[in-house]
Amino acid sequence: MKIFFDGGCHPNPGTIDVAVVLRGQSHIRTTIATGDNNDAEWRALLFALELALAAGLDDVRFVGDSKLVIDQAAGRLPCRSAHLRDFCDEFRTRAAAIPRLRLTHVRRAQNLAGIALDAARWR
Repeated sequence: MKIFFDGGCHPNPGTIDVAVVLRGQSHIRTTIATGDNNDAEWRALLFALELALAAGLDDVRFVGDSKLVIDQAAGRLPCRSAHLRDFCDEFRTRAAAIPRLRLTHVRRAQNLAGIALDAARWR
């Protein structure tokens, strides 16, 4: 199951909004915290993971447009920043409950969650 995720903040740093698209349905959370773009992307991935676990999914491909977050979550890049490391550790601990998990980077224009987040901001 593909799960798209995206996070953003306005301004940068600023108020964080996140979006997840799962089974064609958009899940949006607005003004959840403050931080920078990397904080927003990590919070979006954790929200996507929360929804995947709640749905009992055992085969998931998380799709996002933040190469940094995708590579850190996959273990290809270290999380040097302490606060990003906390996000990464939480993701890895909770993601262990999903037997088959993959992370895929796409361009922003291909990220359904990014499109949903943009649409929600203009309402």
